Amino acid sequence: MKSSVVSKSDLKSRTLLSKRIKRDWQLYLLLVLPLIWVGLFRYGPMYGLQIAFKDYVMRDGFFGSKWAGLKYFRIFVTSYYFPRLLGNTIGISLYSMVAGFFPPIILAIAFNECRIAFMKKSIQLITYAPHFLSTVVVVSIITQVFSTYGMVNSLITSLGGARVTFLGEASLFKSIYVWSGVWQNVGYSSIIYLAALAGINPELQEVAYIDGANIWQRIWYVDIPGIMPTAIILLIVNTAGLLNVGFEKVYLMQNPLNMSSSDVISTYTYRMGLVDMNYSLATAVGLFQSIISFAFMITVNKIAKKVTEVSLW
Repeated sequence: MKSSVVSKSDLKSRTLLSKRIKRDWQLYLLLVLPLIWVGLFRYGPMYGLQIAFKDYVMRDGFFGSKWAGLKYFRIFVTSYYFPRLLGNTIGISLYSMVAGFFPPIILAIAFNECRIAFMKKSIQLITYAPHFLSTVVVVSIITQVFSTYGMVNSLITSLGGARVTFLGEASLFKSIYVWSGVWQNVGYSSIIYLAALAGINPELQEVAYIDGANIWQRIWYVDIPGIMPTAIILLIVNTAGLLNVGFEKVYLMQNPLNMSSSDVISTYTYRMGLVDMNYSLATAVGLFQSIISFAFMITVNKIAKKVTEVSLW
């Protein structure tokens, strides 16, 4: 009896699905190319992860290379560079998450409260524009601004100070990297919070205004609680990339003088894989990076679910 009920429910759901596909076939057709792209370029390369567990030799191929087990994972974890790589990667990621968490929220609230349309649109254009600059252009701007004879050093010398080699100081690398990233992405990141603010019931604002709440009280008791679920979801998503510090920007800003602070897992993978052609070690490092990032995301998601009852799943 139970199996017949289950089969009837399955049949009903399949019938409904087929009806939806026939009715909205154009929309489902649009999904075909994105699904093919994901399959080819996201899941297809996972076939090559077996290199991490083999002494890979290009002429022998995937199947001809000898099995090595966890050899390359042990080499990476016990290497001299491991503490520095892990410390720099996590340090830059946490710094970026903390520094980049509040500015988009503050900017979105400011846009939401601004009543001068021209000023609002002008500031939005100015803050959104850096996001669409390529990484090469952004690093070029950073180099020009912080070079020995750049804008910042010119200002320092005009005030009687000595020139500073900003890009050659290992202690300054993380701050330059992180705050230039905040400048580049703060405007674009605020769009999500603006959408969340638009979804807040206007009656809450009206009730708060009638009760005598000023603008700061309305922001604190209405706006911020309204966007907190969005902020928590974004925080959980960002933890998934805790070990995935962007390679391009770090690599372009990196030099022998700041290597102690700028060397991260992604640049090490590049050196091992493409420079030294140690494909097995490079793949093992990349797989290690992905597994740890996934574990971080699951952990933060569980904590957020228990504390705030907001989570990805």
